[in-house]
Amino acid sequence: MRRSTRRRPLSAAVLVGVSLLAMGFGGVGASADPAPVSGEQQLADVIGQGLKDPAARPIADTGSAGSSGSACTSGSGAGSGNGSGDCYGGSGSSSGSSGGHSSDTVGYGPASSAFLAAFGYGLLNPNVAPPGSNDWNCKPTAAHPEPVVLIHGTWENAYDNFAFVSQPIHDAGHCVFTFNYGQSNLVEGGGLGSVLPGANGTGLIQDSAKQIAVFVDRVLAATGAQKVNIVGHSQGGAVSRQYLKFEGGASKVDHLLTFGATNHGTTLDGIGALGRAINNFGIDVLGLVEIFVGHSGIQQTVGSDFVNALNAGGDTVPGVDYTVVGTRYDEVTTPYDLTFLTAGPGATVRNITLQDGCEQDLSDHLTLMYSPRVLSIILNTLDPSQPLVCTFNPWLIGGGGKL
Repeated sequence: MRRSTRRRPLSAAVLVGVSLLAMGFGGVGASADPAPVSGEQQLADVIGQGLKDPAARPIADTGSAGSSGSACTSGSGAGSGNGSGDCYGGSGSSSGSSGGHSSDTVGYGPASSAFLAAFGYGLLNPNVAPPGSNDWNCKPTAAHPEPVVLIHGTWENAYDNFAFVSQPIHDAGHCVFTFNYGQSNLVEGGGLGSVLPGANGTGLIQDSAKQIAVFVDRVLAATGAQKVNIVGHSQGGAVSRQYLKFEGGASKVDHLLTFGATNHGTTLDGIGALGRAINNFGIDVLGLVEIFVGHSGIQQTVGSDFVNALNAGGDTVPGVDYTVVGTRYDEVTTPYDLTFLTAGPGATVRNITLQDGCEQDLSDHLTLMYSPRVLSIILNTLDPSQPLVCTFNPWLIGGGGKL
């Protein structure tokens, strides 16, 4: 059964801005049934390969912060670029200047079994930590030597992303830490969503990865641990991979667990890929959309400079294990299998479709972290003696249908 766009979660942040683009090309509805990926994947393939013959002309370098962005420069950071010329999946414009910061949590919010309830609480209390996290006196045990660092997604915060899973992870004997990263205002290119309380993860993903590097070093210093395990949702997975690849994280992370991560970008049900294609024809539509969704929203679309650089040379880094979970009902990271990774030398990858063996789990993008099965996957990955569970988890609401 098709559902209208009015039933999409209002807090599915990155969809808000790109919906302006959809208005010009017809509505795109969300579906409770798995969406066919063939058309989207074909469009994604077009973007990834480039709209011109790469043998005819070389791909130009990506523009640096403050560049004018003409021809093939992306114009990321200050200044703007039109993404035209001979660009193959370039990022297009970048509105506003670069910048942003991270912040520690203050106080604690209550445990929550449903995303909608946690989101509402987080709007009124945007800086609180999820329960069970950020005990800076916690010392890892021999059984669980690596602290767990939780990395939230775009337009989310530490609380509303992890209010369900953080306490059980702590109760299983792990030291748990989290913070709010990528806090950018309108001037810094955070987009209109940044005016909402607790809407973080909107700044340039490269800047956010540096903030994660600082936070992980603090966790290691406080706990005396040699490495951490990272749990990342949505952008939280992609920015963590940026940290591993470019900010020295490979030697400090044992296991990376991602859920609905934009590891290979997202077509946003074809809207983002269409916008990328139009940009590559020299019409800067993504620059307009970026005003609404912010730097990180545009960076996570299929074929962006960020996505291309993140996956250049392989999906993984040596010495790190990866567990990657996607859901067939994801309406933000689309097609959902773009989240899956391929193991390179010295790394292991376990790709999991959430519904395999548990069809009653209907978790969408936002309710992934409120799925009892997801929680069991986290606990089992950190400690194989922990059993996997399978329970009903409804689309959009989460929490077994209880608010």
